[in-house]
Amino acid sequence: MATIPSHNFLTIKQNNSLTGHSSSLEPTFLEIKLPASFRVATRALSRTNDASLSAVISSIDRERRERQGLTEELEGVGVIRGGERWMTAEDIRRRDKKTEEERRLRDTWRKIQGEDDWAGLMDPMDPVLRSELIRYGEMAQACYDAFDFDPASKYCGSSRFSRHDFFDSLGMIDSGYEVARYLYATSNINLPNFFSKSRWSKVWSKNANWMGYVAVSDDETSRNRLGRRDIAIAWRGTVTRLEWITDLKDYLKPVTGNNIRCPDPAVKAESGFLDLYTDKDTDTTCKFSKFSAREQILAEVKRLVEKYGGDDEEEDLSITVTGHSLGGALAILSAYDVAEMGLNRSKSGKVIPVTVLTYGGPRVGNVRFKERMEELGVKVMRVVNVHDVVPKSPGLFLNESAPHALMKIAEGLPWCYSHVGEELALDHQNSPFLKQSVDPSNAHNLEAMLHLLDGYHGKGERFMLASGRDHALVNKASNFLNEHLEIPPFWRQDANKGMVRNSEGRWIQAERLRSEDHHSPDIHHHLSQLRLDLPF
Repeated sequence: MATIPSHNFLTIKQNNSLTGHSSSLEPTFLEIKLPASFRVATRALSRTNDASLSAVISSIDRERRERQGLTEELEGVGVIRGGERWMTAEDIRRRDKKTEEERRLRDTWRKIQGEDDWAGLMDPMDPVLRSELIRYGEMAQACYDAFDFDPASKYCGSSRFSRHDFFDSLGMIDSGYEVARYLYATSNINLPNFFSKSRWSKVWSKNANWMGYVAVSDDETSRNRLGRRDIAIAWRGTVTRLEWITDLKDYLKPVTGNNIRCPDPAVKAESGFLDLYTDKDTDTTCKFSKFSAREQILAEVKRLVEKYGGDDEEEDLSITVTGHSLGGALAILSAYDVAEMGLNRSKSGKVIPVTVLTYGGPRVGNVRFKERMEELGVKVMRVVNVHDVVPKSPGLFLNESAPHALMKIAEGLPWCYSHVGEELALDHQNSPFLKQSVDPSNAHNLEAMLHLLDGYHGKGERFMLASGRDHALVNKASNFLNEHLEIPPFWRQDANKGMVRNSEGRWIQAERLRSEDHHSPDIHHHLSQLRLDLPF
């Protein structure tokens, strides 16, 4: 962790004066009035000090060592040590910028959520929109960071953390959200390369994988930062393995074929995505496979809308769905389903805006699916790297880029796809931090996309990091950063691969799954009210 430069810091105390460090050896104090109750104090050595020269040198050396240790503990903006908060000028600048962006977000959140299809916000890039795209992208990235990919673990395919301490365990202590429910999907033979499974016989589940979570913003965040109560749904995708693309049947089928209600049988989606979203295994003893991902999503959204969208019309609600890669496809499909089921309405009938933010997501459905999404008012923003192959699939030849006349003729074919919503195209070749890589997994990397977002200011504009987001995160699970930056590739590692010492001093794999991570007991109640088994 970097040490704060000794020539550029302030210490803050709870009085109303501010004192800057003096270069003079005389005790000098400078008072500056601040709007907030801050005091910055310092000490200077006096020429009239009676101590010996060696004592003076020892005192200076002690203060130097203390300053070098200031970064031991972080809390928000600045550094806490010994009851004092030390802030660099850069800390203050970022704090003020964040405060201003939060104030703007409270006033303009509907536009940021796509009320006007983000008109005028992408070129030049609106700083609040950029911040929100990064924030929701980090919520999708959290699905990767929490997921157990290790086939040598009996919990492979599950979340490494309990939902009650999910964000804290990932270091996202100021997320402002609480995880309300975990999401699981049943293993699907159409996507064998997507599911992770343990090599051991005794495992937490033979058929299910953890797929993400539903979270809701807390009171303080809703009131002071967002300007509304936000229900966020984050779907897990794929980190670097792109084999799942070859698993796609590239075959469209009506969404009604999977019992998703829709008034138009011409609305179609890719069959593998539909199966992953709706499959379940009622015959198994595994608790995590008894309900489809669709049932879990709809039941939880219904519960949260009833809880927060009740009689208090003063509080606005929003539903934001995010995901990367295949998770982006599930984000679009689930957002469509929520709107089609009418779950985005409060008790008074007020429409709750539904927004989808995807990163490197594939095409999901046909032209009629796209049109139905627009009719339902679901807003979609797709962030892509122009060198990424995933957003170009499926529908490599017959897609939204083809001539309109050709698409009209081919619209009934089972491999004629169309992207949904607005696209924000980024190019990793514009970043001086990244290698000129042709590795498709690098172009698909989510952390790299968030890095590109931070440096994007508009078409043709110079790449320049806006928030100072740490570029080292790019190499968390890749080898994409330029060598001169001296950031090791694939640096993120789980401590001891999840092994812990028990009370007897032996190393074991700790029990992980807790009751709160299972399906909620009230899921039956909400599903019975939704009556998903009935035809449209």
